[in-house]
This record gives sequence, structure tokens and C-alpha cells, in this order.
Amino acid sequence: MNIRQRIILLIALVFGALALIGGYAVYQSRSNSAEVRVVTEQVVPSTLKSTELMVRLQEVQIAALGLVAAPDADTTQQLLGELNGKKEVLQKLFADQLQQADSDAQRGLIKEAQESLRNYFDSINDTAKFKLAGQKEMAEANMGATVEQYLREQGQMIEAVQVEKRRSKDAAIASLNQRLTSTSATLTAISLLAVLGLGVIGWLLYRQIVFPIAEMEGKMTEIATSQDFTHRLSVTRRDEIGRSMLAFNAMVEKIEESTALVKQKAADIHAMLQYIPQGILTVEAEGLVHPEYSDHLRAILETEDIARRPVMTLVFEQTELGADALSQIEAALQACIGEDEMNFEFNAHLLPAEVSLAMADGRRKILDLSWAPITDEHGNIQRLMLCLRDVTELRALARAASAQKRELEIIGEILAVQHEKFHAFIEGSTSFLAENEAAIDHAHRAQAHERGDTVKLLFRNMHTIKGNARTYGLRQLTDVVHHSEQHYDALRSGQAQWSTEELLLDIAAVRSVLEEYTQINAVKLGRTGPGRRGDAEKFVMVARHDVQAMLERLDSGEAAGQPALGDAVHEVRETLRAAGTERLAQLLQGVTDSLPALAHELGKEPPQLAIDDHGLRIHTQFAGPLRNAFMHMFRNSMDHGIEAALERIAHGKPAAGSIRLHAELDAERLLLTLSDDGKGLNLAAIRERAVQRGLIADAASVNDEEAAELIFAAGFSTAASVTDVSGRGVGMDAVRGFVESDGGSIAIALHGRPGDASRPFALLVTLPARAAIRSRVLKAVAA
Repeated sequence: MNIRQRIILLIALVFGALALIGGYAVYQSRSNSAEVRVVTEQVVPSTLKSTELMVRLQEVQIAALGLVAAPDADTTQQLLGELNGKKEVLQKLFADQLQQADSDAQRGLIKEAQESLRNYFDSINDTAKFKLAGQKEMAEANMGATVEQYLREQGQMIEAVQVEKRRSKDAAIASLNQRLTSTSATLTAISLLAVLGLGVIGWLLYRQIVFPIAEMEGKMTEIATSQDFTHRLSVTRRDEIGRSMLAFNAMVEKIEESTALVKQKAADIHAMLQYIPQGILTVEAEGLVHPEYSDHLRAILETEDIARRPVMTLVFEQTELGADALSQIEAALQACIGEDEMNFEFNAHLLPAEVSLAMADGRRKILDLSWAPITDEHGNIQRLMLCLRDVTELRALARAASAQKRELEIIGEILAVQHEKFHAFIEGSTSFLAENEAAIDHAHRAQAHERGDTVKLLFRNMHTIKGNARTYGLRQLTDVVHHSEQHYDALRSGQAQWSTEELLLDIAAVRSVLEEYTQINAVKLGRTGPGRRGDAEKFVMVARHDVQAMLERLDSGEAAGQPALGDAVHEVRETLRAAGTERLAQLLQGVTDSLPALAHELGKEPPQLAIDDHGLRIHTQFAGPLRNAFMHMFRNSMDHGIEAALERIAHGKPAAGSIRLHAELDAERLLLTLSDDGKGLNLAAIRERAVQRGLIADAASVNDEEAAELIFAAGFSTAASVTDVSGRGVGMDAVRGFVESDGGSIAIALHGRPGDASRPFALLVTLPARAAIRSRVLKAVAA
């Protein structure tokens, strides 16, 4: 029988004993209750009523005496009626006594009393008859002799009944008391026997449960004290206690295995702390370093004095961190250790991830720091773990890799540009920088109010360098130039003060990057000199096969005679005249190739570009200013003119805009007309901005043509915000400067209805006729 069954049996016995005692108690209670009911409802009331008999009898006697002494017959008759009523009461009382009699003696006495009562009332009736007959003396004599005799007899019998009733009552009460005493004794005996039996069974069960548990407790204490997990309990039982012992032995075996595993892991961790190439330490309360740390930490910090030292002194005292940063670190450590793990999340940003540590010999080590909380089972931080890595060499390699990556990016940017165009860009940018330096030097000696034009020139030149750099995809240079441009913009808007030193530093920074590009182009790529075409003012590049074709044409003309020789000389002359020139599309290729990328940057579709040059060729000495001018014009057309795809579709236009460049040449001039199918020139916005800047008094004071001319004002722009593409008010001012530097001019031709808020327009660029030629080279020579 197992423990569970024994416990169930004990519980069943307890309930059985309780049921037995309770059942017996209920049985005795009911039996005693019936006996008590007899005593209280029959015996005692009957005894009390026997006393009432004597009282009633005395009342009858008094009434009988009153009857004898009645003054008249009516009174006598009335008293006789009352005596008959009393007779009935007494008869009723005797009948009740007879019914409640519990012995033959009581019943015999009551019957005799009933007979005596009849004789008594018969004698009273005789006395009443004598009284009614007027025989008062006879009535009194009968009353004194017969009635008094029966009265005494009746009283004796009633007393005998009372005595018998009292005896019966005392006997019933004594029997009841004896029965209650017997019941109490029986219940006590049964309860004692039940308690004794259950106690014996419970003690046996207690012994079978507690002793093995005490043995397990002792074994646990022994194991905990000795940390010897080889101890086992001897199992001799197959019940729950036996299974508990088996489970205890299994648990101890698991603990033994886990302890061995923990010891192995501790050994592994110790080995890791000895050989891992990282500095690992833990920070305790008050910011002290725990005595256990990795051996490599000594090599990193180059000290043996580590344990129990304040981490702020050990790690951070000789770093570049300022007093405020050190204070934040110390406050963060105090806010984390001993607090909830959430505090680490809140303060982790105050703990540095990298520091530069000064060593005793003056060297500096760059240390990478990693922080992690060590928490208890309640999520409270006990210590902070700090991992230190010496990344000095890694950072040096990273810098070298970054420099190499930058160099490769610059090489890729340079290779994307034709040699001649790259050389022209470098020369043009260098020229702009030299012009800016000269302007800064001149403005340095001038008064502050005389520097306005200089700032505009500086801004225009630097903006042009940035625009050309973006056009050719030279992003490394674009970023540096953008910083200088920002400085110029602050000067122009009055947000910064003139500082010759800072302005020259800006130019030096841009020149440094330009020289880096030049150096990489010459040394890494071997692309020295101006390229095949070079400077058309000094050199003319003619392809070898073209020279060979011209020689052959002259030879064939000489052999054919004078007329053919004249034609050959004419053809060769035309070929030589075309040397040092470029088609307009070829000259602007770098600018036009950048338009798709610019459109993507602006969130627009790449435009459809049409260049109609009618066979004209532009002399390369005009190429630089033209490229600079059209770089601004194309970018303005994309940013201000052509709408976004959805807007164009909403107005019934194709999603992609179109830009058209038309060239015409006559004896006096070269006319270049640039137009687009965008939203036109917003004359209303131009007038509004001009009023804001104080260029005009009010919007109505200028006509459309005069308003359009305002876009050439220095620093003028209608852009709502400044972007990398536009908004600084440089473009058209710079365009006019570039065109006029080559002896040309620029104008605006408005189309549409006068007075409209926005009107289509075209930009008309006029250059001297010598800027271009018409190509008349014969196909035979070209072949």
C-alpha cells in the first residue's frame, strides 16, 4: 500500500469514526428526546394537574357551603348549577389523570377517586334537595355528616394520587438522568477509542513520511556543506517516498553533471580571459574594477595595477575626453550599477564607444569600447562589463583603405570624362580660383561697403566650378566647393563677416582637391598635357588619316592637271579651316549627358534634347565659356522650366519635357537660341521678388520685357528654397558674365500674350561670327 492509499484510508477511517460517533449520538439524542418529551409533556404536567384537583375540590366544598347558606331558592338553584359545572371540570381532570397514568396503582387510585367523586356530588345533590324543600336543618345535617365524609375521602384519594404522581415523576427524571449519563460515557469512550486508533495510524503514516524526508534533508545539508555531489540516498521503498528518493538521487546526479559543466565552463572562461586578445574587465559599485579580468588587458593598458582601481582613472584619465564627458560617464556608471537593467538602456548613449589613450611614452592608442550589463535574477545590474580592443592599427588600415577608396572613386570619376574636357575643366576651375584670390586680395584693401561686387564674383565663380563638377560627376570636388559656396552665401546675405583668412582657406581647400584630381589624372592614369586637341589658340590636332587623305588629294589633283589641283587645294583648305572646331552637340556633350541624372535628382523625367546646329562648328577657344553658360541654362531649364511628369500630364503635355537648342550663323554673328516646352517665365513671381528686394518700386512699374530682364540681376532667384541645383540667384547672372567675356550678349525673347502671369520664352545667345564656321569639307577628303 502506497502513501496515497494510506492517506486515503486514514481519511476514510476519520470519516467513519465521525459517522459512527455522530450516528450513535443522533440515535441517543432522539431516544433521550422522546423520554424527555414524556417527562416534560406527560409526567410533569400530570403531576401539576393532580395538584389542581385539590384546588378544584376545595372550590366545590366552598360552593357547597354557600348552597347550604343560600337565602332563597333562586340562589340555591344558581349555586347548584355552578356545582354541576365544577363537577364536570373535576371529572375532566380525573379523566386526564387516568389517561396519563403510567402505572396500575395510579389508575386504581384514580378510578377510586372518580367513584368517591360521584358519591360526593350525590350527597351534595341530596343536600340541595333538602335546601330547596325548605328543610334547612336536614340540609345542614347531611352536609355535616355525609358531604364532609365524602370530602375527606376525596381529599385522601387525591393526595394519594399526587404522591404516586410525584413518585412517578422522580423515577422518570432519575431514569432520564441515568440515560443521559450513560450516553455521554458511551460517546466519550467511542471518541477516545477513535482518537487513539486514528492517532496510532497517523503516527505510523507520519513516521513513514517524515523520517525519509528528514533523511533527504540531512543528505541535502551534507551535500551543501561538503559540495560533494557523489552522495546518494538508499532506496528501499516503491511508494511515493521511494520515488521521491529516486527523484532526489536523479536531481543530485543532474546537479553533479551541471557542476562539472559549470566547472568546465569556468575553466574555459578563465582560459579565455588568459588568452583572448581583448581587454575584458567588470566595473563594480563605486566604479571599481573587479579583480577578475583578462590577461590581455595588461598588454592593452601597459600596467599591472588594475584590480580595485577606479575605472575612470584606469581607462579614461589619459584620454582626450573633456571634463564634461568624463562627468557624464561617471554619472552613467552610478545610474546603472545596482539599478534596474532599463537604466542601462537610458544611459548607454553616455558611455563612449571609442577613446584615444595617451601612453607613458607619448604614443596614443585608439581603444574600441563595448559595454554590457551583468544582471541578477531580478533584472538588477550587479556589474558592468567593459571590453577593450586596441584598434590603432585597424583604424590606420581603415584610413588607408578610405584614402584608397577615395582615390579609386576619383579615378572612376576622371575616367568618365574625356581627357580634353577634364583638362579644360581643371584649367577653367584653376582660372576661377586665381580670379577669386585676386579679387579677395583686392577687396582686402578696399572698404567694407566696396566688397559687394567682389562677393558676387566669388559666388559666381565658385558656383560655376560646382556646376561643372556636378556636370562631369566629380562628386568629391562638388562637396568641398559646396562648403565654400555656403560661406559666400552667408557673406552675401550678411550672416557672416568678411574674413580674408577664411576666404583664402576656402580657396586653398578647393585647390587642394583640384590638385588631387590633377595628380591622380597625371600619375595614376598617365594622362598628362591638354590631350589630343589641346589649346586651339596654340595647337591644332588633325587626325593622321585626315592628313594622309589631304596629301593623297593634292597628289591626285597635281597629276590630273591645273583645274583638279585647284579643287584639291580648296578642299584641303576647308579641311584645315575645320581643324580646332567642334560640333555644338559634341562641345556640350558633358553638360547634356548630365541631364538625366539631374532630372532624377529633381524627380522629373529625362528631357528630350534636340540640338539643331545646321552643320556649324564652334572654335574650341569658345568652348569653355559656352559650356559654363549652357551648364547654368540647362540646369535652370530643368529646375524652373520643365514641370514634373504628373503636372505635365495634367496639362496635356508628354511626361518628359523637351529642350531645343538652335544655331544660326551669318556674316556678323552666331545666334544660339535655347527654349523648352515648360511652364515658361513666371513674370508675376519675378515682379513680386523684385519688389521684395527693392529692385523695383511696384509690380506695375515694369512691363513684361523689363521684368524678364530682372533674372540677370546678381543674386536674383524666385526659388522657394535653396537646393544643390538652384535657389542661390547665381545662374543667369553668371551666364551673362560668361557670354560677355567672349564678346557676346544674351537676351530674352518672350512669346505668348503680353500681361499673362507666365509666358513662354527663349534665351538668345549672340557671339561674334568668328566663333563658328560652316563645314564645307568634301566627302572625298573626309573619306
